[in-house]
Amino acid sequence: METISLVIDGRRIEAERGMTVLESAHKADIYIPTLCAHPDLSPFGACRLCIVEIEGMRGFPTACTTPAQDGMVVRTNTARLQQLRRNTLELILSEHPYSCLICPENLHCELQRVAYYIGLDKVSLPSINKEISICEEDPLFVRDYNLCILCGRCVRACQEVRGVGAVAFTLRGIQTVVGTAFGRPLKDSGCKFCGACVEVCPTGALRDKESRWATKAEKEAALIPCKPACPAGVDVPRYIDFIARGKFAEALAVIREKAPFPGVLGRVCVHPCEEACRRGQVNEPIAIKALKRFASDHDNGLWKRNSQIASSTGKRVAVVGSGPAGLTAAYYLVKLGHEVTVFEALAEPGGMMRVGIPEYRLPREVLRDEIAEIENAGVHIKTGVRVESLERFFADGYNAVFLAIGAHKCMGIGVEGEEGEGVVNCAAFLRDVNLGKEVKLEGRVAVVGGGNAAIDAARVALRVGAKEVAIIYRRTRAEMPANSEEIDEAIEEGVKIHFLAAPSKIVRQDGILNVECIRMELGEPDASGRRRPQRIAGSEFTMRFNSLIAAIGQRPDIPRGFNVKTGRGNTINVDPNTLEANREGVFAGGDAVTGPSVVIEAIAAGRKAAESIDKYLGGEGIIDEKLVDNEELDPYLGQEENFAYIPRAKMPRLPVAQRFGGFAEVELGLDKEAAIEEAKRCLKCPLRLQISPAWLPPINILDE
Repeated sequence: METISLVIDGRRIEAERGMTVLESAHKADIYIPTLCAHPDLSPFGACRLCIVEIEGMRGFPTACTTPAQDGMVVRTNTARLQQLRRNTLELILSEHPYSCLICPENLHCELQRVAYYIGLDKVSLPSINKEISICEEDPLFVRDYNLCILCGRCVRACQEVRGVGAVAFTLRGIQTVVGTAFGRPLKDSGCKFCGACVEVCPTGALRDKESRWATKAEKEAALIPCKPACPAGVDVPRYIDFIARGKFAEALAVIREKAPFPGVLGRVCVHPCEEACRRGQVNEPIAIKALKRFASDHDNGLWKRNSQIASSTGKRVAVVGSGPAGLTAAYYLVKLGHEVTVFEALAEPGGMMRVGIPEYRLPREVLRDEIAEIENAGVHIKTGVRVESLERFFADGYNAVFLAIGAHKCMGIGVEGEEGEGVVNCAAFLRDVNLGKEVKLEGRVAVVGGGNAAIDAARVALRVGAKEVAIIYRRTRAEMPANSEEIDEAIEEGVKIHFLAAPSKIVRQDGILNVECIRMELGEPDASGRRRPQRIAGSEFTMRFNSLIAAIGQRPDIPRGFNVKTGRGNTINVDPNTLEANREGVFAGGDAVTGPSVVIEAIAAGRKAAESIDKYLGGEGIIDEKLVDNEELDPYLGQEENFAYIPRAKMPRLPVAQRFGGFAEVELGLDKEAAIEEAKRCLKCPLRLQISPAWLPPINILDE
């Protein structure tokens, strides 16, 4: 690139030919005030605050529109220029709320900072009240054009950077405002809700509805909420962008950078990322879980090319339990060079993924394949080994132990008659079915509980012979901890749910269970934040069933020989930051620490345990790896008709009539076209952070 030389404020500087005076000055850290210019946008010259004096040139040209020339001599900060800028800014502020100069909560306002820099502390001109109604009905953003100074940044960002053109200058003369064609809502204007207009606005005329953040990290978490919502930290926008561009193997590599169970998560994750998704405020959140499954179903081994296993450290780790927490920790520890052996009491590895989640939700081959990859990395798994004491591990030369034994012990209902024939606990029922044991149910079956296990038990009961299944739950659907879509599936399959009811007694008569129940009402919130169910006196009623499955909760079963401290719910007490238990070299995580939770939380615990154990063994605790190169998001979005109204992809499902009599997978997965189109619905929230910061005065007002 050809360079030129010019003098600005007595300093000789080098600049690239084609730069403006403004760009040349800022490259040399010489600040020139401006409110319309921006590093990512074409010159506009609207605010006229960037006027300068140039030897040999008449008047006061704007630095943002004046090309820098070789040998040019520029002055940017003379008394005359400063006075002219104050006069200009006073005119601008006469059509802007005067509170901009004095409001202590507006210190992030670029206009205010420029005013402070120029030295304008009051406006003597009469204020012009625009009386434009504030638009707060749009998703995500507030439009308050009373604060607009017609700098044109938002218009140029939308047109030049994004190629969308959702906003433009409307009307004429003194009536000119920035807005949408015909005053339509943003959803009807072609807006893609990328936030570029908000990011470049210098006055707050365009702002986020939730815009209070103190740090860059807080801003990123607020603007890209799906990523921090994932307990394992999966980079959701990055892999969705890969899918949108047809790079499915790359998408899978992104997921595998954080979790060794993409196929499992693509089927059973409770997807907190979707609840956080900003697209949900426009119409419907992105089907993130379905896209994760799609990526996992299109594995061509690309992720393995950059997957590294460190040389041996000579350290040995025993992992007790082969659920998601245990296997995740084992996987990352073995990749760090440690020798890892997993001990599992059951005949097959997988923990609750294997024995708690029915095959119609998680096919066995998907789980087997992902466990096989963990074994291929070097993890040894010994099944059928029940561990009752930890002493053997240290005696055998293990340097650390990770307890990930889950929460497999079912809790009783706590009513008279529950002990006896016809009443089974949910964990045992699901375990027997999932391990292939012959389990048959007949007639009418009751399930007591409202969690995912209760829903699974009800749906499994229909698949092993039950004619009717009813769930009895003491709160309303709004309080049910089970996933909403799983509840819908159960209802679609014919499961009836009796809300605000609880069993009070079970009486057996001629092989039938007479389940006496009582109606409930909701009172004040309890420790869980849900309203506490209370009995309604005199509301007793009886239902008749052939069997009853108790699914009201599970807890860990901690052997005495572990000699670890336990707390509420018989969970293991650990340091929340390191997961270290009260014994030297012993760590614990997953359901054994938190009580029954979900797979993604267990994976997150396994990751944390791997980091802590590696540090304990003398390593740096760095388990993150890059399995595919980053590719910057294309800032150009282009126009797309009715973008805001494109519906969420519907997951194809096995017809209800074909679901019974076996355990065929119900969700069939998105096809290629549907997956790509769904990924394209993403708002590409990280694009907002790719926008360059505006040129700001060389003072930190926030510190004054």
